[in-house]
Amino acid sequence: MQRAAAGVLRAARGLLYERHGEPPAVVQLKDLEVAKLGDSDVHVKMLAAPINPADINMIQGTYAILSPLPAVGGNEGVGEVLEVGSRVAALKRGDWVIPATSGLGTWRTQGVFPERMLLKVPSDIPVLCAATLSVNPCTAYRMLADFETLAPGDSVIQNAANSGVGQAVIQIAKASGIKTINVVRDRPDLPKLVERLMALGADHVVTEEMLRKPEMKDIFKSIPKPRLALNCVGGKSTTEMLRHLQPKGTMVTYGGMAKQPVMVPVSAFIFRDVRLRGFWITQWRKDHEQDQQSVTSMMDALCQLIRRGHLTAPACTQVPLQDYKEALEAAMKPFTSSKHILLL
Repeated sequence: MQRAAAGVLRAARGLLYERHGEPPAVVQLKDLEVAKLGDSDVHVKMLAAPINPADINMIQGTYAILSPLPAVGGNEGVGEVLEVGSRVAALKRGDWVIPATSGLGTWRTQGVFPERMLLKVPSDIPVLCAATLSVNPCTAYRMLADFETLAPGDSVIQNAANSGVGQAVIQIAKASGIKTINVVRDRPDLPKLVERLMALGADHVVTEEMLRKPEMKDIFKSIPKPRLALNCVGGKSTTEMLRHLQPKGTMVTYGGMAKQPVMVPVSAFIFRDVRLRGFWITQWRKDHEQDQQSVTSMMDALCQLIRRGHLTAPACTQVPLQDYKEALEAAMKPFTSSKHILLL
């Protein structure tokens, strides 16, 4: 949370929580004081900010990093620069910015942040793309780039394919000529979901149950077995997905929606030498704080994909800030295929 300081500029509103618990119960819309602008600070008017699973977990107190209480919710979003401190050289009034680190507290109308906590993004991309750029597309990009050297024609298998990361993986892979096998949970509106993922560029969409069926062999008549598996679920479906990985392939775990451990048969290690890795975009950013070139090249690549129409924002439901309670409740429901974006 931004502490009040002498010479307050003007009031803001934001979604504050003073204790951990279920978000609809503990998050409140409150007036916030905007701190005085320091020499290295940037005054930002927030435009839009999504509700992500990590935001929910932070409020519940179950995430790996927690903001000191009281805290403003939200780790992602886009804002417009209103004013910069005298030592700020890389940003100017009118620029668009997104968080460079987690814990910024983006669910607010405006705030003053240190320049080092912000990344400039082009203002010629759609606002919803910018608001959802710093977590899911970056996670998808890094997992596709950092674990296996993939060439056009190679394939990737992933579960939770309708998640924000999953949708980004489909699109980034498609733009690179990489085939995707996309696993989703069975649900009442499955045909509609399959159609939506195929429209994004998915090559195959299968349910968790289909992973165990002989028909999976038909898929591998036309494309090679995947060298990379991306796991956001855990439990039995992850074990089944692993069976389709090439020998010496890599499975990267970046989430655990099923809240169950990853179970791997001993034979997969001994006879197929599969590799199990983990990925967390927050840690990647910490590891690359001194390597701005890696960050810049990733953001440039993603923004180019957006401009060319090869990467779109996930399916979004736009919600006015005052309707935050309904948005939090909806974001926590199972089978959510739409990301809720707070308009600030």
